[in-house]
Amino acid sequence: MAPRSNSSAPTNDLDPRKATILEAVVTEHIDTNQPVGSSTVLQSTDIGVSPATVRSELVSLEREGYLAQPHTSAGRVPTEKGYRYFVDHLKRGVLGEAQQLQVREFFATVRGDVESVLEQTSTLLSQMTAYTSVIVGAGHREASILSAQLVSLDVRHLLLVTVYSDGAVSKHAIVPSLDVSYEQCAEASRQLNALLLNTTLGQKVQVPSLNDPVATVVRESVATLHADRPTVEGESVFIGGSSRIAESFDGVETVRRVLSLLEQELLVVSLVQDIIDKGLSVAIGSETGHETLATSAVIVAPVTVDGETVGAVGLLGPSRMKYQEAMAAAETVSSELTRKFSGDEQ
Repeated sequence: MAPRSNSSAPTNDLDPRKATILEAVVTEHIDTNQPVGSSTVLQSTDIGVSPATVRSELVSLEREGYLAQPHTSAGRVPTEKGYRYFVDHLKRGVLGEAQQLQVREFFATVRGDVESVLEQTSTLLSQMTAYTSVIVGAGHREASILSAQLVSLDVRHLLLVTVYSDGAVSKHAIVPSLDVSYEQCAEASRQLNALLLNTTLGQKVQVPSLNDPVATVVRESVATLHADRPTVEGESVFIGGSSRIAESFDGVETVRRVLSLLEQELLVVSLVQDIIDKGLSVAIGSETGHETLATSAVIVAPVTVDGETVGAVGLLGPSRMKYQEAMAAAETVSSELTRKFSGDEQ
């Protein structure tokens, strides 16, 4: 399901002056990772009020939960609520010309099966944004089978080669429970191909019930193929730029915990899917549902084919992400993957 909005529970609107001051604080903090004071707000905006008025508004924004003051003598930093308001009112961004050219050239020249394309895409997205990228693909569970062929290595060792409509190719070793001659393997291959043609791994097929060698090989081959389940419901996960975590987060323990989360593919798939199911395109801190990501933000953009979500593009970074640029990058790459897997390439 495509994201409906940036927030499942939109924050209340602030008056224009407070909104301008909050935007200035968030923008400056994202750029510097330092608390922001009233003098900086005055320098970065054309707000036309006195320093005392700005200080008063900062106190008010803190009281309302949009800002926090780390130390009594320091400036303010955004809270999760402050970031949420900022993202919900952010103007849609576009990639710069150089990045647009980089994306076009990449998708015009990238080659390989689906897994290879997604892995290369995760690297591209991380390089473009300097954040860790997460690409979730549906694997080939939903792709239809174009060809299934058995190759005889010897009487007890066969190789099943399966080609899917999304370009993926899988190979499985088949160890039959009885000796199979070359001729029997060829006949089993013919029957297997006819049985599986245009089906998917999610579909049940009627396998032969006979006990002869050919029927036995067909049954065992189907069972082996349908046992192929990469992760949750067949999704594959590709992480690009894991090393960016150390650059993005403060504290060794935080870096260690985030890296540990990324190593758990099932958890990553569930994280991305939960964010999409909530109707979010950006999840900040507690909205991710993971304590480990309390100081993080996750941007997601679904990949859809024929109206169905078949994967997602994501970016993981600190709460002080450059949201406009990162969201534009994720949405652009998502659109290009949608075009590629829909067969709409030009």
